[in-house]
Formats: sequence, structure tokens, C-alpha cells
Amino acid sequence: MELVALVDPDGAVVGRASRERVRAEGLWHSCAAIVVLSGDGERVYVHRRTDTKDVYPGLCDPTCGGVVADGESPEECARRELREELGVVAPVEFSYRAPFEDGSIRYVAHVYLARSDGPFTHQPEEVAWGGWVPLARVRELVEDPEWAVAPDGRALVRRLFSSGGGLWG
Repeated sequence: MELVALVDPDGAVVGRASRERVRAEGLWHSCAAIVVLSGDGERVYVHRRTDTKDVYPGLCDPTCGGVVADGESPEECARRELREELGVVAPVEFSYRAPFEDGSIRYVAHVYLARSDGPFTHQPEEVAWGGWVPLARVRELVEDPEWAVAPDGRALVRRLFSSGGGLWG
């Protein structure tokens, strides 16, 4: 049974529960989200989530990432998820932390940037396909309500654009 650290909306750890319980009850937890930039910083790696994902199946996503396990730091989770989902080992740089809520999906996002030109090896259970999208195009897409994108990926990347996120100001 995979245990997840439970947090309050400010990110303070308040307990732990199984991943299944977190999903079923919509409990607050922490996630790491990583935006992968090309080495020159001009492109974002965007992927399509598999149709079997339990959250936002089949949608595009400009972030990779996942749930922070009990006893794991958000940075450790970011490095692990980058390696598991995209097959990339790269340094991650913390950008910001913010709560995200969409119905019963409630978590505190720890957003990181990573730079890598690949090669990428997709985790078949998580990633249907992926590829580079120019940074300027991603900026347009996150504002396009017709883009079939994971709501959290849209919100987190939109915040990077609006706040500068230490990168795009």
C-alpha cells in the first residue's frame, strides 16, 4: 500500500493515508510538478497522458510529476517522477509552491524547472506520446480554452508565465 503525506492547504504535513483514500476522499496532499525545458530554454516538453490515467486521462500536459510519498521531500519526488515518467535524470530547480483545487482533486503543488534535451523514454502507463513545443506556442496554448490540457498543468504553467516564475517574466 502506497502511503501519501497529507497536508493542509498551506503545505504543512498533518498525517498520512493510502493513495486510494486520498483519491476517494479528496484529501489534501503534496505533488511535485516539473516543467521540462530544452537546454536553450526555447521549448517545453509536452506530453499526452494515457487514457488509463486515474486523473485527467488522455489530456495534454506541459508538466510531469506526481504525488509526494510519505517520508519523501517534494524535490526527491520531482527527481523521481522526472526519471520514471520521461526517463530523464536532470537537476531540478524549485520555482514556487501553490495550492491547486479542482473538485475532489486538492493538493499543494511544488513546481520545479528542469533542463534537458533528452533522450526521453516514456513510462507507457503514464505517457502516450510527447514532444517539444516552442515556448511562445505554450504561452498561447495555456490561454486557449479549446486546448485539451490537464487543468493543473494549465494553471501551474500559466502562473509561471504570469509571475515570471524566475524564467519568463
